[in-house]
Amino acid sequence: MSGDDSEDPKARIARQFIEAIPHSRELGMRLEEIGGGFAVISMPWDERLVGDPRTGVIHGGAVSALMDTCCGAAVISAEKTPRVTATLDLRIDYMRPATPGQRIVARATCYHVTRSVAFVRATAHDDDTDTPVATAAGAFTASSGEERTRSSEAVS
Repeated sequence: MSGDDSEDPKARIARQFIEAIPHSRELGMRLEEIGGGFAVISMPWDERLVGDPRTGVIHGGAVSALMDTCCGAAVISAEKTPRVTATLDLRIDYMRPATPGQRIVARATCYHVTRSVAFVRATAHDDDTDTPVATAAGAFTASSGEERTRSSEAVS
């Protein structure tokens, strides 16, 4: 997941954010594309992540982690957002089981940013790109910690 020197500074920050998350490394997440409020992250099928040994289907928690990470990366790479973000709300709808043995790819778009909240939509799919494994809609923090501290001091 290493970037090059010509990479957009916001994209570089998002890439570093993903690389720093231990569970992203442990799950084998790979940043495929980043920038302008858009991110694509993939995760390989891994026997350690199987939720049902009878079927070989990857556990929904691993899919959730992939989608949450991808959404956060999209927020960080958007204009007018901070270098870090946190999930405020994330709804994931599981549409079908991922096909065992296939890489899962999440694509997220940060489509609206207010002074304090960024809104994101995402899909995850395996090799069948016509039918998503899951879809997501979420809200993430969009203000820096410094701004939150100033606003809480003003209330005190």
